[in-house]
Formats: sequence, structure tokens, C-alpha cells
Amino acid sequence: MEEFAIDLPVNAVSNIDRARLSLRERASAYLELTKPRITFLIVLTSAAGFGLGSRGSVDYVALLSALFGIALLSSGIATLNQYAERDLDGLMRRTANRPLPSGKLLPWEALAFGTGLTLGAEVYLLVLVNPLSALLGLTVIAGYLFAYTPLKTRSSLSTLVGAFPGAVPPLIGWTAATGSLSIEGWVLFAILFLWQFPHFLAIAWMYREDYGRAGILMLPVVEPDGRVTAQQIVVYTLMLIPVSLLPTVLGMSGRVYFFGAIVLGLLFLYSSVRAAFSMSRQQARRLLLASVLYLPLLFILMVLNK
Repeated sequence: MEEFAIDLPVNAVSNIDRARLSLRERASAYLELTKPRITFLIVLTSAAGFGLGSRGSVDYVALLSALFGIALLSSGIATLNQYAERDLDGLMRRTANRPLPSGKLLPWEALAFGTGLTLGAEVYLLVLVNPLSALLGLTVIAGYLFAYTPLKTRSSLSTLVGAFPGAVPPLIGWTAATGSLSIEGWVLFAILFLWQFPHFLAIAWMYREDYGRAGILMLPVVEPDGRVTAQQIVVYTLMLIPVSLLPTVLGMSGRVYFFGAIVLGLLFLYSSVRAAFSMSRQQARRLLLASVLYLPLLFILMVLNK
């Protein structure tokens, strides 16, 4: 889900080069600010929340409307996050070619773009979806931009803090369909909450040198031997398996999903245990791939077996 490393210096594109960028290149830079791959996954989990929350047949017009607002919100937050972390991104090889540290776009352009997307998303959710979904959107903005982002250079607890806003998208999808919060929606929240730890710890282990260079205190940076990182990867994956079975227990999904979730969970656990024992970059990358496959497959199966 994260971009691959490209070793380029900060401000690799000069002011003259920026002026020569074509309209297509500038549009591509703006699109990159929105982190399309992450936004796609957020939209996917939100769509699952909407589908599971729908009573009877799905209102596809309402679904597309909700997903549009959620995509706007995700894109705006991703852009503002890159604006806030532009100096840190310039210190890391894997992010040095992003639009701001590379100089393809100016900071004020990203700030204006991100602010417009975020405010527009909140107004859209409030007026065209429902107030509760807009309120949940505000919690994501506050948690991600004003808690998680500044905490990354202060404490390794930032991963825990960031997991709360990071788990809200399926809950927004649920409330967009139902107009209310319920235990079923919180189960979707819990699944995504627990999933984030093996996913992001795998990324943090792969790029721990980069994070250390930028002063971002991810757990593998403050605990270089990887012992606690390995423990947390396995523990959170173990916790995820029983929680992922709750949709069947609560009648949200059927028996096919139940057994499918067990299989997916055990395969995910296998990848987590292998990564934990070796703590190699190769196994961390495999765990990352396993996490990226696990989540959409789980939610798709959950919806199909509703």
C-alpha cells in the first residue's frame, strides 16, 4: 500500500523545471497526493460496510454517493498529511520523489488542494449522505491529522493512535446505509483496527532505516532487535482471527464466510509467524503482501455471503 523507495534528492525539480511540467504531469502530481491505492482500499472497506448495513437490496445510487464523499475525504486527508510531512518525506528515499519533496508542486498548492477536498467532503457527507457519517469523518480528520501525524516523531505509540481513525471507513459506510451506529458496525471497525498492526509493522520493519533517518519513531526504530515488533505482529494477528468470525455470530454473514475467514486468518497468521521468526526484509515484504490480499478478500467474502 505504501510507495516504493526512489532515491532522489529533495527539490529534485527546479522552479524552471516545474514551469515546464505539462498539464498532464501536474494532474498526475495532484493525483499522487491523494494516494490512490490507499484511497481505493478505504473505499472498498467502506463499500463493504454499506453493503452489510443495507436492509434488503442495496441502493446503488446511495452507495455511489457515499463512496464518492468517502473518496474525497480520504484524498483530502492524504494530501494534507503529505503537506504536513513534506520535510520528513524529503529525508526518506522511499518518499523523496513525492510531489512536494521533489518540487513538482509547491506546498501552498497541496495545502489548498487538500483543504478544498477535505472541506468539500465533509459538506458533501453532511448534506448528501447523513450527519452521522460527516461526524465520523471529522473524527478521522482530527485523529489522523492532529494526533497521529504529529505523534510520529514523538512516540512509537503513534501506530496505536493512528489505528483508531484508520479503522473508521467501514463504520462510515455502515452509518451511510443505516443512519446509526450498532454493534455490527463496530465489529467491522475492530477487524480493520486489528489488521492495521501486522500491516504497518511490516512496512515499518522494511523501511526502518528510512524512518530512523527522518526521526519517525516507529517501533522497529526505537526497538532495533525486533523482539517486541515480532510479538505484536503475531499477537494482533491472533486477535484478528476470532474477531473476524463475529460477522457470522451476529448474523451479518453466513457459514461460507465463517469457514473462509478461518482459512484466510490462518494463512495470514502463517505469514505473520514466519515474519516474526525471521524478521527479515523479505519476510516482512511477504507479510505486507499477505495483509494487502487478506483484507479485501475477507470483506468481499463477507458481503457475498451476506
